[in-house]
Amino acid sequence: MTTLLQEAQALAPALSNIRRTIHRNPELSFQEYKTAALVADTLRSFGLRVDTGVGKTGVVGHLGTEGPIVALRADMDALPMQELNQTDYASQVPNVMHACGHDAHVACLLGAAMLLRDAQPKGCVRFLFQPCEESLDADKGRSGAQRMIEDGAIDGVDAIFGLHVESMHDSGTVWVSEGPIAASLDDFNLVIKGIATHAAHAYQGIDAILLTAQVVSALHTIVSRRIHPGRPGAVSIGTIRGGTRRNTLADRVEMEGTIRCYDPNVRKTLLAEVKRASELARTLGGDYELSFMEGYPAVVNDAIPTALVRSVAVQMLGEGAVHPCEPDPGSEDFSFFLQKAPGCYFLLGVHTPGGPRRFLHSPHFDMDESALPVGAAMLAQVALDYLEKRRDGSLKP
Repeated sequence: MTTLLQEAQALAPALSNIRRTIHRNPELSFQEYKTAALVADTLRSFGLRVDTGVGKTGVVGHLGTEGPIVALRADMDALPMQELNQTDYASQVPNVMHACGHDAHVACLLGAAMLLRDAQPKGCVRFLFQPCEESLDADKGRSGAQRMIEDGAIDGVDAIFGLHVESMHDSGTVWVSEGPIAASLDDFNLVIKGIATHAAHAYQGIDAILLTAQVVSALHTIVSRRIHPGRPGAVSIGTIRGGTRRNTLADRVEMEGTIRCYDPNVRKTLLAEVKRASELARTLGGDYELSFMEGYPAVVNDAIPTALVRSVAVQMLGEGAVHPCEPDPGSEDFSFFLQKAPGCYFLLGVHTPGGPRRFLHSPHFDMDESALPVGAAMLAQVALDYLEKRRDGSLKP
């Protein structure tokens, strides 16, 4: 009997061609017009019903008409960087590159659609091809997941699954764990205000740089002094700009920072403590302006879907190829889907064993394409098993 993985491996040339076509023609967030057209045309060729323009530039494919609904998601956008690889499928668009593997995600999900069209799943499968995971739109500060949710892409969905390629892990391995696996993200802008004066007469002014030093020190003690040591978090300052001359006290310093954690209660505390630390500027005679840019919640995998993914991976690849996934301080807007439906987000290893490391978000990123059939088969089998277990009532952690 042919397994789903064997069927997927027979599709390897087609999956590689899809991935390389998208890789040559990368598109930035909410500009994925060619990618969306390729996806929609491919899904229609399988006989699926297709919705386009979902969440601005997203595509949704529908398989089945009744029963429980399971959703599978892939993001489509590229990054604003110049590719440095010298391959025949390198980016043909200056300063735009698929450096985070979203081209592979699309190929895997289209592969899953190929596998599922003849598998007669016991329910409905919804294929979500999402725009803009890497950024936010300019008008409302929404990511692609949020925009797709607003357009009803996940309405009625009983569970959702997605994967991300991981260049630190060997090709064909799967990494999955219950609970938080990616951090929440909030950014902030902080302006410290003082009073400028000649540096020789510092007593006549208020040194914004000195105030900033006190505030930064306080910001960097928030996690160690205000958060339980068993609940990770991070507050980091990325930029500081202030001062105009060496002999003039600065009247203004601007800084930008980011906040990461996994627990929503810790998130609330960190936001409040950043504000409290900023108020030191007023305590010391100056002033401040603080604004937050709320980002993505933490990605938190649910127990039952996670157990299902692990079971599928072990049966498909063997116990030795399946590993626990450590929480990552990076962020991912799949978290918005998980707020609407239970699900699991897992990692697919794409590193060529013995080969060089090609890190995500690097101009040298590349992958071992032998992982593409594994990703396609995993997504397809997870959907089939979820729907079957929902039907027979055997879905358990």
